[in-house]
Amino acid sequence: MQPVVVRDTALEQHAGRLELKTLEQEAQIEELQDRLDDARREVVRAMAKLQSLATRAEAASGMAEAEIALEALRSANGSGGGSSAASPELTQGAQLLQLATAEFDKQNYAGALYLATQAKNAAAAGQGRVTSERGTPRTGEIPFALPLHLQTTGRANVREGPGGNFRVSYTLDGGAALTAYAYVDQWVRVADESDRPGWIHQGLIGRRP
Repeated sequence: MQPVVVRDTALEQHAGRLELKTLEQEAQIEELQDRLDDARREVVRAMAKLQSLATRAEAASGMAEAEIALEALRSANGSGGGSSAASPELTQGAQLLQLATAEFDKQNYAGALYLATQAKNAAAAGQGRVTSERGTPRTGEIPFALPLHLQTTGRANVREGPGGNFRVSYTLDGGAALTAYAYVDQWVRVADESDRPGWIHQGLIGRRP
């Protein structure tokens, strides 16, 4: 007599959410660590350069632009209606701007200008994420802290909503690049390289190399 296999749907959904959170956290760590490492290496190089590489006025202007960009991102995050926690891009940008201020006070204007530019880049990345999270969120939709770079693991349907009962919007071949923004249970809200939105089951996607 064959044993009866009983599926625990709640347990499967919980495991799926844990896998998605792991992907999100790995992406956050890599993204922020890369930015920190790049900034620190450049600061060391900049401090060894001649002060003539950037003037005091240029550095001050760059820092002011970075502050404006971060304030705009802060406002965009606050108007999202969700959690009031600072986004990773906002936190990183603020840290870089603090480093820029410290270098400016040391009269290292080249280093200050570089770090201010990095802060502006972080703010721009955050604005891009906020812009991408368009449309009315679905019930129970949980946004990722930053976009995840994923790919399909095989031929897969992308649907209009988070469920197998929604109409298929388009179909992708295996290895197709996707950017993920949020999830509901085991369904992930994505956009393909042509910026077509949709929802795909978690079991059909994986981390992009």
